[in-house]
Amino acid sequence: MSQPVLHFALVGNPNCGKTALFNCLTGAKAKVANYAGVTVEKRSGPLAGLSRPAELIDLPGTYSLYVASPDEQVARRVILGEMAGEVRPDVLVAVIDATNIKLGLRLVLELKALGLPMVLVLNLADAARSRGINIRTELLAERLGMPVVETVAVRKSGVGDLQAALRSLAASVQTRTGNLSLPERSEAVESVYARIDALLAECVDAPEFTPRWQDKLDALVMHPVLGVAILAAILLLMFQAVFAWAAPVMDGIEALVGWLGEQVGALLPAGILHDFVVDGLIAGMGSVLVFLPQIIILFAFILALEDSGYLPRAAFLLDRMMRGVGLSGRSFIPLLSSFACAVPGIMSTRSIANPRERLVTIMTAPLMTCSARLPVYALVIGAFIPHRTVWGLFNLQGLTLFCLYIAGIASAALVAWITRKQQGEGNSFPLLLELPNYRWPNLYHFLVGLKERAWIFLSRVGTVILALSIVLWFLATFPHAPEDATLPAIEYSFAGMLGKLIQPLFEPLGFNWQMCIALIPAMAAREVAVSTLATVYAVSGGEDALGSSLAHSWSVPVALAYLAWFVYAPQCLSTIAVVRRETNSVRATLIFTGYLFALAYVAALLVRQLSAIWL
Repeated sequence: MSQPVLHFALVGNPNCGKTALFNCLTGAKAKVANYAGVTVEKRSGPLAGLSRPAELIDLPGTYSLYVASPDEQVARRVILGEMAGEVRPDVLVAVIDATNIKLGLRLVLELKALGLPMVLVLNLADAARSRGINIRTELLAERLGMPVVETVAVRKSGVGDLQAALRSLAASVQTRTGNLSLPERSEAVESVYARIDALLAECVDAPEFTPRWQDKLDALVMHPVLGVAILAAILLLMFQAVFAWAAPVMDGIEALVGWLGEQVGALLPAGILHDFVVDGLIAGMGSVLVFLPQIIILFAFILALEDSGYLPRAAFLLDRMMRGVGLSGRSFIPLLSSFACAVPGIMSTRSIANPRERLVTIMTAPLMTCSARLPVYALVIGAFIPHRTVWGLFNLQGLTLFCLYIAGIASAALVAWITRKQQGEGNSFPLLLELPNYRWPNLYHFLVGLKERAWIFLSRVGTVILALSIVLWFLATFPHAPEDATLPAIEYSFAGMLGKLIQPLFEPLGFNWQMCIALIPAMAAREVAVSTLATVYAVSGGEDALGSSLAHSWSVPVALAYLAWFVYAPQCLSTIAVVRRETNSVRATLIFTGYLFALAYVAALLVRQLSAIWL
């Protein structure tokens, strides 16, 4: 008879290294970053090397079992056995930051009061030693009545000792069912803090100051004026790099795709199969694949900023400005995450305890320009904005991209301000956020993060975009034009019919039917708008590169209006679905979808009209 599965739970404060330990112990590759709020829902994986089957659960970070925010409630409910359909953990693996042991011990003592078997992990032990912190682990283990292990999770140091401790517990622990209960909070507060002071006095020797260089750097990057200038400079550098640094690699990919199309085309006889492979598959996917270098550069900056410890400081820096529009620094991390993808950004709003602020953050997160918009932006900017230097320093195309991002940010601020005026000020709480230590980005996690983002993009090219390219080629090819046709063959196809059907709706914006047809599959993935345009214009007989074809077919005001549409339109079904899940409200989801489409239409209309006057 097989033994029942043991369930171990990783519990700890935000940004103490739980997810890095989870990756070490399970072989997973969950995201690791140097700021709080990365894990917003529980994840699990098999825990190998034990004498019996076991599962390890990585819970969202929490400072206490007496919690308010949705992500912290997930951790508490799983630990207490209150989560429907989830098994209560048999063993708790409490992880604390060894450089801030006082903060972590509060949660450890609350967990100990539950009576479950426990292991205490002192992570970031190397950083603690470098700062002169000496922890007498054997004495601490004796006083707490549980094993204590020092680790450096990002280097896998001490993981073997932790595995040994888990094996020892697994041999004696019995699985149990039933819920647990917490003591009254007033009793817990009185007992916990007195015990923490006693433990620190007996088991820990620590200096009473932080490194002076960190204080000096904080004074600079969190200065109300210089700090904002530094943040703006970082963002501007990032967008300049997206165009300037990626150009040589993009040219190489474009040449490779063109060469591949020529080689494959030469092997296939003229006809339907030749058109399908060359114009449908290679042209469709190649037109999106060429933007991979820009996406990698964008995420390289984001990952470096995440792991350095800069992002929470930016949250504090912007807290006062964000409060002016009805948000706070708590919204900064979810909004910043939305620059990568709105789906995890919206999910990370679970760390916001205030329901009104959380809802406003959800409603504004998609206005942050996600990476899926980048191929569309890069295509249109490259086709219509000259590649030249302005003010002797900046690339005009990079400045244009910067302005598109700023437009999304400014619009999010405006929407939040209007919502605050409509709903009232609500309760306002000061921003309490732990500032992590500065550190050089971990090269391994940096490269793994880049690899994962590149793989996500490539997998979309090979799955969603490939499938939609095939569908679009079929729609753009059939039915064939009649023998007496006087227009290009695509005008008589299903794609031409569908585009012309919806084109009157977008006629005030100046969108032609090709532009309209690209908006439909882009609801599945925004990048598909590029492959759609590539397929449509390739089937139309265009021999120039896609950008050149667009430059000959669109006017500059219409191109700018198309960019404005993509800044605002909710062209992503996954985002709409996660809004429905996180708000649990059909009404809120309909309002979200409707206001973004309305905003996109009005913005595109205004941009077209104003640019037609000025240009």
